[in-house]
Amino acid sequence: MWSLSYHSQKYFCHGIVISSSSEIGISRRQALSQVDKELAKGDDKAALSLVKDLQGKPGGLRCFGAARQVPQRLYTLDELKLNGIEPVSLLSPVDATLGSIERNLQLASLVGGFAAWKVFEFNPQQVLFLSLGILFLWTLDLVSFNGGVGSLVLDTIGHTFSQKYHDRVIQHEAGHFLIAYLVGILPKGYTLSSLEALKKEGSLNVQAGTAFVDNEFLEEVNAGKVSATTLNRFSCIALAGVATEYLLFGYAEGGLDDINKFDILLKSLGFTQKKADSQVRWSVLNTILLLRRHQVARTKLAEAMSMGTSVGSCIDIIEDAVKDADI
Repeated sequence: MWSLSYHSQKYFCHGIVISSSSEIGISRRQALSQVDKELAKGDDKAALSLVKDLQGKPGGLRCFGAARQVPQRLYTLDELKLNGIEPVSLLSPVDATLGSIERNLQLASLVGGFAAWKVFEFNPQQVLFLSLGILFLWTLDLVSFNGGVGSLVLDTIGHTFSQKYHDRVIQHEAGHFLIAYLVGILPKGYTLSSLEALKKEGSLNVQAGTAFVDNEFLEEVNAGKVSATTLNRFSCIALAGVATEYLLFGYAEGGLDDINKFDILLKSLGFTQKKADSQVRWSVLNTILLLRRHQVARTKLAEAMSMGTSVGSCIDIIEDAVKDADI
C-alpha cells in the first residue's frame, strides 16, 4: 500500500522509498512489472489488487478509472451530430478490406480450378469428387471451428498484404485498451491477429482482440443483475474499437461482433428498444469524447501495442501521456 510520511515528505510503495519524480516513475514501473508477472501466471485477482493499490495514489496510477465522463441521460441523434458523430457510419461496420480479399480468393479458386481442369484433363467424376471434398472441408470448418480456419486465412492475408487493414486492427484494439483502463477495467492481454491468438490460446475459435479482468462483470451478468456503473463501463469498452476507427477513418470496418454482443447483452437484461437506444447513444458520445481528449495517449499506446509491449508497459505509457488537466 502507498502511504505518505509528512515528516520526510517521501512516498513508500511496497518497501521502496521514493524521493523524486524520476524515482516515482521507476517505482511505478516496478509495480507494473509485478502486474505483468501476475497476469502471466493467470492470477487476475492479484494483478487487479496491485493496480487498485496504486489507483489515485501519489506517484501511482492517476488515470485508472479516472475518466471524466459526460452526464448520463437520453441524448438525441441531433445532439450526437452536433458533436460530429454520425451514428450510422459508426454502428454499421462493414469489413470491405477482408470482403474484397475473400472475393478475390473465390475468383482465384475458380480460375485455378478451371486451369487445373484443362491442364490435368479431369473428367466430370473427378471434378465432382474434388468439389465435394472442398465443400466437406468448408462445412467442417464452419461446424467444428465456427469458421475459424477461414477467418485465420483471411486475417493473415489481410495483415500481410494490406497495411491499412493491419493499422486499423492495431488502432481498434488500442481503443479498447485505452477506454477500458480509463473507466477502471484492467486489460489483461491483447492479440492483433488471428495467428497470434492461435499461438497464444491454441484455439481456432479465438480471434484477435483485447481481454480484460472482468470477473465482477461476469458474476453480475450470470446473476442477471448488472449495475448501472458496470454496464456503463462495458458499454464504452464494447464500442471503443469502432469509435476509434470512426475517428481515424470516418467509418468503421471492424467491430461488428462487438456491437452484436453488446446488443445481445442489452436484450438479455430486458432493455426496451428506447432504453437500449439511450444506452447506446450515451456510450457512443462518452467514448468518442474520451478518445478525442486522449488522442495522444491512444496514438502512443497503438505504437507500443504494434511492438507487442506488455500490459504493464502499455499502462505506463498511458500514465505518462495523459496530462493532469485531461483527467
